[in-house]
Amino acid sequence: MPDEAEAPANITQTSQPPLGGPPLGQPREPAKIQAGAGRPPTSSALDTFFFIFAGAASVWLAVLVFEESFSWGWGVVWVIIIFWVLSAYLVLPRLHRILTRIYLPDYFIGRARTSDGLLGDPVNLALTGTEAQLHQVLTEAGWTRADDITAASTRRIITSTLSRRSYDEAPVSPLLLFDRQQDFAYQQEVAGNPAKRHHVRFWRCPDGWALPGGGRVDWLAAGTFDKRVGFSLFTLQITHKIDENTDIERDHIVASLSAADPAVSVAVIRDFSTGYHSRNGGGDSIETDGDLPVINLRDVQVTDAAPPAAASGAVKKPQAIVVGAALMGARVLAGLLFIGVTAVNWREVADSLDVDLGRSGITGAAAHDLVLATVLIVYGLALLAYLVVAWFVFVGHNWARVTAMAMATISIVIQLASSLTDGVAITLRTTLVSLALDILILLALSASSARTYARRRRER
Repeated sequence: MPDEAEAPANITQTSQPPLGGPPLGQPREPAKIQAGAGRPPTSSALDTFFFIFAGAASVWLAVLVFEESFSWGWGVVWVIIIFWVLSAYLVLPRLHRILTRIYLPDYFIGRARTSDGLLGDPVNLALTGTEAQLHQVLTEAGWTRADDITAASTRRIITSTLSRRSYDEAPVSPLLLFDRQQDFAYQQEVAGNPAKRHHVRFWRCPDGWALPGGGRVDWLAAGTFDKRVGFSLFTLQITHKIDENTDIERDHIVASLSAADPAVSVAVIRDFSTGYHSRNGGGDSIETDGDLPVINLRDVQVTDAAPPAAASGAVKKPQAIVVGAALMGARVLAGLLFIGVTAVNWREVADSLDVDLGRSGITGAAAHDLVLATVLIVYGLALLAYLVVAWFVFVGHNWARVTAMAMATISIVIQLASSLTDGVAITLRTTLVSLALDILILLALSASSARTYARRRRER
């Protein structure tokens, strides 16, 4: 961990709006907020219902899994692990998201937010300049751009952490500002240890947006130092734990960029936010003096070797949409498996049917075969329709997302009613797996990222 760096010679201190802000007391132009930035679109009553119902259903699923653990002997260890995964990665995050919608303000307060809605790391840097200038200076200063979170990068960071091997481009968890995930993040690994790293997330400010007090900047950033891997105090998830003195990391970032290019200059807004001692979304203590360095990159000369900027206006498909569509596909595969098993055991299943088609002249085994074939054909057509809906969910159609959530909700309610009124036990041997798939689909597609993506596509 570096010692707190001395302020470079090109740092100035001010309590006035920095770099591009209008003088105090002068009117500002109205802010023009980009689509998807600032306050999120007003949630429909239907979306709100699905969001809350999914949270309640996830609690029920966790209880069912916990109860199931008592009937599996030595298998209880694995069921308990599943219970922890459900609680840490599904139940608690959704409950936090529901509650923070109620009690946390939905405007800039100098803190990023986790995807669960909890207050995250402090926003402790501001920058002016283009994305190309920012990428170039960070690269010159020895910072490495973090990979996006994908299945491959997640697997690699787990294996590198367990084996203590270096992974310079390891992804960072998403934090939200302006109601959207960071545009990109950079990091510096410490001594080849993936559990320790300097890292900083960057968000492009919406068009026309101004800092409290009136100053205009192009980027905001949150820099912290990961000191080890541990469990989150609030969600029980495995995550990086940060060093509580975030000012040391902030000053390290400022010093590294200032030393990388003489065209970089820095102004400091003293007491931008009240110094506080608090905790981030992982439960780690944080403290800061409240100063906000504003790094000016406008005089940086971009070279051909500078990393390319991201495509303007590109909207990345959120994982919630991909996972939701994949789970729907798994539901279809389970249905096809059921049809296959029924076909293999056709005579036994058909003979178990209690039907009477005597008036039609069809009796005995022929009647049983006809009824069973009809049921399977209808079921197969239903699976085909469900697969089509899954495809449109993956593409990003909002009507398909809402339809899929409605179908999952109906299935969950039917299973709950059967359990309460008919005493039908929900276990691994009966319908627990199908119930879990329905609840997971509902959780994925009711997530804020899925809703925003689907609505954005509809608006375009």
